[in-house]
Formats: sequence, C-alpha cells, structure tokens
Amino acid sequence: MSDVHSTQTFASRLNGPSAPIGTWLMSGSASTAEALGYAGFDWLLVDMEHVPIEFRDLWQILQAIHCGGAQPIVRVAANDPVLLKRALDLGSFNVMVPFVENAEQAQAAVNAVKYPPLGNRGFAAVHRASRYGTWANYGKEANDAVTCILQIETPTALANLEEIAAIAGVDALFLGPGDLSAACGHIGNPGHPEVQAMISDAIVRASRIGMPMGIVGGTPELVQSYLEQGYAFAAVASDLAMMMKKANEFLTVLKAHQAPVAVTTPY
Repeated sequence: MSDVHSTQTFASRLNGPSAPIGTWLMSGSASTAEALGYAGFDWLLVDMEHVPIEFRDLWQILQAIHCGGAQPIVRVAANDPVLLKRALDLGSFNVMVPFVENAEQAQAAVNAVKYPPLGNRGFAAVHRASRYGTWANYGKEANDAVTCILQIETPTALANLEEIAAIAGVDALFLGPGDLSAACGHIGNPGHPEVQAMISDAIVRASRIGMPMGIVGGTPELVQSYLEQGYAFAAVASDLAMMMKKANEFLTVLKAHQAPVAVTTPY
C-alpha cells in the first residue's frame, strides 16, 4: 500500500508476536464502538448477522471505530456478494462470512471480496474505502489490504476445513463455538467436552496447514486457553455481555443491602 494510506493489515497482524484481541459489537451503538477502541481492543466485530444494523448505521459505526483506533471486522448477514461489496465499499477492509461449509462456498466468498484477477468484486472508484478517490492506487492495492475471514460453524465445515482453507484468497478462518455446539446437539453449551474436543482438533489442523484461525469465548480465562492452543486471534464476549455482567454485579451488591419490600394485593 502507498505511504499515504498504509496501515498494518489485519491479516499481517495474525502472524505477529501477540494475538489480536477483540470483542463483538451487539449494541449497534457508534459511541460504544468508539469507546471500546479507546479501551484498547485490537479489533471490533460489527455483527450484521444477528443485530439490526443497516448500512447507514454501519457507516457511522466504522467511522467511530476508526476514531478509537481498533480495526473493524464486519460480519455480513450471509455469503452474499452484494452485502460483502457494500460492507467493503464503506471502508471495512476486514469481512467475516458466516456458515461457510465447503470449498464452493469459500470460493464464492473470495469472488465477492477480491477484485479481479483473484475475484469478481464490483469496482467503484469513489467511496469511503478508496478515501473518496484520493487513494491513487486503490484498485491495485485493495486486494492486499482486504482480509477475508470465513466462519466454520458446523461439523460439515470442520470436516472440510482443509479444502476451505486451500481456496486462494482465504486469509483466515474463524470457529463459531455457539453454532457448532448447537449443530452437535449441545445448544447453549459450547463448553461440552465433545465441542471442546472439536475446537482443539480444528486448531491443530489449521496450524498444520498454516492457516490462521480465530475464535470467541465468553470469559478471559476461556479465551486464554484458546490462545494457548494456538488460535491466532480471539474475541472475548461482547459489548452487551460485558455491560450486563457488570450491571448484574452492581445490582447484586446494592440490592443485598436493601430491606425487602412488602408486596400487597388489592384483593
């Protein structure tokens, strides 16, 4: 990338001395996204799959993340070329594609994310990603700047891990413990031994072929255990999960010192 626009890409950080730590943005709030960047998170995932975030919202959230200094990752709602193109044109150079289960779906994602000759992403010269046309070599440099992350969320996807990773243009994989546990019959329980065994096996196989792989965990202790197994990047909880946990802690302390309130009924 040119000197004017050069930043360390997210993909390049996956081979660095420390694993980038992020969190999920579930609140849809630009101010929360900005604050968590200032808090020190390396990356923040904007979840357009499970959160009612529209593209105008995404525009503002990406601007806020940029102010806070974290790298954004946008998880689009589906493996759809239009959704991916819009997220990329809005200036997220890192995208996550959910529920990729085979090489054909992986190739479709790469086609949507990368410009020719690696893919067939539609080209526009003036948008937020090109710094509104001021990035002179944007068309030639954008593919190197974009990180394409594919989510592995089912036993079928795990079985096809190597063939998914072999598609040129796939920069990283991301294992989703929540959906994996549900697909294995242990919904809501990613800590089940069967699921944890699959998580451990996945990183061994990904490491063997040199493919960086990320994961999300609900607590710092769980995330640390994943990093010690070799996961290259990880998210801890989400903005809403952290807020609710702390809110519950505060209320538990305060309500423990209150006298019980007598309840009366009108009859």
